[in-house]
Amino acid sequence: MHALATIVKPLPEDLFIAHDGSAETRWEAMAGQGYHTPNDRFFVRNHTATPLVDAATWRLRLHGDGLRCPAEFGYDQLRSLPSRTVDTAIECAGNGRRFYGGQQGRTAPGTQWGLGGIGVARWRGVPLRVLLELAGIRRAAVDVLPQGLDAPFEHHGHVRRPLPVDKAMADVLVAYEMNGETLPPDHGFPARLVVPGWVGIASIKWLGDIEVATRQLFTPWNTEFYPGLTTQPVKSALELAWNAPLVYGRGQVIRGRSWSGNGRIVRVEVSFDGGATWHRAEHKGSRLAGAWLPWHITWVPRRLGEQTVMARATDETGATQPLRTPHHPFGYHFDAVVRHPVHVIPG
Repeated sequence: MHALATIVKPLPEDLFIAHDGSAETRWEAMAGQGYHTPNDRFFVRNHTATPLVDAATWRLRLHGDGLRCPAEFGYDQLRSLPSRTVDTAIECAGNGRRFYGGQQGRTAPGTQWGLGGIGVARWRGVPLRVLLELAGIRRAAVDVLPQGLDAPFEHHGHVRRPLPVDKAMADVLVAYEMNGETLPPDHGFPARLVVPGWVGIASIKWLGDIEVATRQLFTPWNTEFYPGLTTQPVKSALELAWNAPLVYGRGQVIRGRSWSGNGRIVRVEVSFDGGATWHRAEHKGSRLAGAWLPWHITWVPRRLGEQTVMARATDETGATQPLRTPHHPFGYHFDAVVRHPVHVIPG
């Protein structure tokens, strides 16, 4: 059905940081790119390798005791169903993991992501609710278990992680387009789940099977690897290279983006003095963006040498990034303010 390649798309060093089978977007590569992360610089997180699936023979199978009439959909059939388009982020649960060690002095195991394990795209596809209703979802249904077609991961089998039926019926998408293009292989062709606000592992790529059960379901991906993780916390990143050179005495427009899995960002503040004082960042438009909020602030550096820029955001629930976050044994959910070093040089 499919052949294997590690990652299909090119990974130029000016766009990505390689991580042993995965690839992190460089934030400086997002400067001037508009609201969405272009497909060619969207991060890649693989458990094994990107499968090359033949759409002509691909089928999405829905089954389980939570359905009255199990169903199967081919690629053309899926694309003929009522569609929806959403702008939303997908973010690796370990995004920011390296700062547990580099900033808080206690390393966490796993891929040492900076902040580039996130991307926002315009996804088009069929609401999962539509498919579940066509298959006659029962009132007694409890969990929905999507499974990917990538190669089994070690002895754990295919990547799969259950969703509660309420979330599955609310806003989950079975996507087949990304930023107006056919879904690329590395991002789940021919179809993937997109689960707004939740950790990236929930957005199963290369979707091939969905079980609907009248009982709670458990897999290694919600017990051993990502226990208890659902929505993503508040984070911020700068569209600057690490140790970026900035000119002394010259106004610098510092740009960044902030996001939260729990709602829109309502405020972003930036500090240039280690957190002693904070300044409100500006953003365009009267309506705050939902997937992430691009913002900017002007700074005139008045001291040569190494300095630090810090950004913290607050979302509509009132959650604000802390200066330090509790250690997580797996390195997930790093939401503390990141100390971004810059180098101020003479003009």
